[in-house]
Amino acid sequence: TLRKPISQSSMADWASKNLNMHTQGIFRRRISISNMLSWNGGSIKKPMLITSNRTIKKEACEMFKLVQSYMGDRQTRMDRNHVALVTVTKCWSMQGLRDELYIQLIRQTTDNTCYRSLAWGWELMAISLAFFSPSPKFQSYLEGYIYRHLDSDENIAQRIKELADLKNKKNSKSRKKRKQNTEDEGLPISTYAKYCYRKLQKVAITGGKKGLRKPTVEEITHARNAILTPSLFGSSLEEIMLRQQDMYPGNKLPWVQTQLSQQVLALGGEQTEGIFRIPGDIDEVNALKLQVDQWRMPSSLSDPNIPASLLKLWYRELEEPVIPQQFYKECISNYENPDAAVAVVQLLPELNRLVLCYLIHFLQIFAQPSNVGRTKMDVNNLAMVMAPNCLRCQSDDPRVIFENTRKEMSFLRMLIVHLDTSFIKGLV
Repeated sequence: TLRKPISQSSMADWASKNLNMHTQGIFRRRISISNMLSWNGGSIKKPMLITSNRTIKKEACEMFKLVQSYMGDRQTRMDRNHVALVTVTKCWSMQGLRDELYIQLIRQTTDNTCYRSLAWGWELMAISLAFFSPSPKFQSYLEGYIYRHLDSDENIAQRIKELADLKNKKNSKSRKKRKQNTEDEGLPISTYAKYCYRKLQKVAITGGKKGLRKPTVEEITHARNAILTPSLFGSSLEEIMLRQQDMYPGNKLPWVQTQLSQQVLALGGEQTEGIFRIPGDIDEVNALKLQVDQWRMPSSLSDPNIPASLLKLWYRELEEPVIPQQFYKECISNYENPDAAVAVVQLLPELNRLVLCYLIHFLQIFAQPSNVGRTKMDVNNLAMVMAPNCLRCQSDDPRVIFENTRKEMSFLRMLIVHLDTSFIKGLV
């Protein structure tokens, strides 16, 4: 569900308070806000946003050149993948540059008369959102900008034509003209905007790339491909099943769920102390996520905590939780009643029911006394670490969240102890 973004007047008010107003000419006249936020073919001598940090001031001007290079508006010897990698790494390493990058991209995708450049600007925004979020202060502004482009393709084409005509009249005597292109040379801008909007909602909650390893070219390519080919992480169960139809047409369960679960068991996870509680190395988990998203399961894994951590992440990042939101109240109302808890499972949509039953069957393996002795993860501990990945409380009230957390854990515990999952054996 799309939230209503901040109004145009609120965005203008934010810009007037936060933009580092530039000047031009020998009299150093201040540039208007609309010009500050319109495509610029030249360089900038100071950041777009107000800052007192000297390093940010210097890096911001260099970054603007990188943005222009990626969009094809400035010549460079680097290929676009490398330009994106340098840009993203700067911002990933230096938090103060992130809002600056997003405001620069807003500028370079506003009143841009070259469609290819415009599309590449939006593409760089989509890639960036895979690695880091804007600051809370800037998020509403960026959200408002993206929202206004969700259904804007006709308006954009018309605007490009108007600006091109105007420029051609002014430059009719000059031979040197910027290439005008109003024809679609790729995806519609609304496709990028819709992807960016969803990505912004997620990254604002989950945060960006974690770990100590810097972004890689493979991650840049993966982030770009995700615009058209949704990731196995953060999608809905229906989308995931649709995507795997060509490769695994007979499968009743998501490939990613069964493969990661089997990896945990193959590496002796049911005999590993603290399994699901002790996180795997975050950089190793990121590397595995990249491979799984390409439908590959490496044979070099040795630590069961890595696939276990990624499996938890997959459940947690599902667009809609395994137990859909409309069943949430029923779950927390029946957290002490085994029969009622089991009855809720039977009411779920077929795909959700199968996915949940597979998960419960998987957890029942770990709940066996012979395994608990080794893992130190009894049914209560298993319910505690997995419940937040299956149920999502929508309340903002800390007291409600705290009270419901206990009920969520108890509900999942009821399922691990009482749900008959024998039918799931051998199902893929």
